[in-house]
Amino acid sequence: MSRRTVRNPSLRKRVVIPVLGGLAATALVATGNLAGAAPAETGSERGPLSAAFTDAADRYDVPRDLLVAVGYGETRLNDHAGKPSHANGYGVMHLVSNPGHATLKEAADLTGEPLADLRGESEANILGAAAVLRDYADTQGLKAEERDGVHNWYTSVARYGGAEDDSTARLYADTVYELLSDGIAADVQGGEKVTVTPREVSPERGELADVRPHGVGAASEDYPPAAWVPANAGNYTKGRTAAISTVVVHVTQGSYAGTISWFQNPEAQVSAHYVIRSQDGEVTQMVRDADTGWHARGGNPYSIGLEHEGFVDDPAWFTDAMYRSSAALTKHLADKHGIPKNREHIVGHHEVPGNDHTDPGPNWDWDFYMSLVNS
Repeated sequence: MSRRTVRNPSLRKRVVIPVLGGLAATALVATGNLAGAAPAETGSERGPLSAAFTDAADRYDVPRDLLVAVGYGETRLNDHAGKPSHANGYGVMHLVSNPGHATLKEAADLTGEPLADLRGESEANILGAAAVLRDYADTQGLKAEERDGVHNWYTSVARYGGAEDDSTARLYADTVYELLSDGIAADVQGGEKVTVTPREVSPERGELADVRPHGVGAASEDYPPAAWVPANAGNYTKGRTAAISTVVVHVTQGSYAGTISWFQNPEAQVSAHYVIRSQDGEVTQMVRDADTGWHARGGNPYSIGLEHEGFVDDPAWFTDAMYRSSAALTKHLADKHGIPKNREHIVGHHEVPGNDHTDPGPNWDWDFYMSLVNS
């Protein structure tokens, strides 16, 4: 089993909230025992972020490893200096405040923490996420003896993701449980390491068990290797007013599942044609090539937008698998639509006239990417 690593996230200092109750965390090894929560913290694993996860897990009786996996799937445990994501989500746990999803407000109501602290302080942010997950579990009807097992939290995790449809909700929850299966080793600021021990997982999917997994049986007509998950019809324009001449490279400022969910939200008023996942380069098409995505303002009529999972300030998201998958897609689009394979026609969001975005940012390796497009 593999471990995933991320480095250099920002962590603001805050007084750690004391443990107020809940079951004691127990070590969990990869033997299929799903009842435990937190492995013992030793050496470099003792630090403010690790303590925040343990304290929040104990206070709200949420499995500590599950809490870490949710945060890692959202942000790689990086608070991005309090800046919001594309979906207006904040902190390492991506507490969201938008018309379709309101985990930030839910966290404030449940914990009494000020909104500013929930947005900008990691300990409060983690506590808020634990409170929201516990509230969902209570609504789900989880009893005290059931809350220790991570396999029982699947539908609560799916709800936390805020997906508009069941397939995307399953994608979100499956991603968290894949992280639990693989294990996590996240190096954070100050030499601290936050870990999750790999284990066998067997989630209880409840009403999502019969939902078709993401990408199964729904291939793109424009690019067959991609899954087809349409954006909300209110987030793009049917047809085009100009010939396709440009590919625009974006960074999602959020997770893969979260971005797909956001483009399905009628309140988003934004979309791109394709979304590419960091870990393995999986591609989802959400707007047909022949239609106009809303991703680059004045550049929309003549361009195809490619969103890459991650954040511009964290190069750990830009994996070899992502580069190669995206380059294969761009090469296909260039050949199909007669787009020259050069930097005048394959551009970053920040290079499209009339845009104020900075993506894909200085961590995107253009030389490597273009060498793959032209190979």
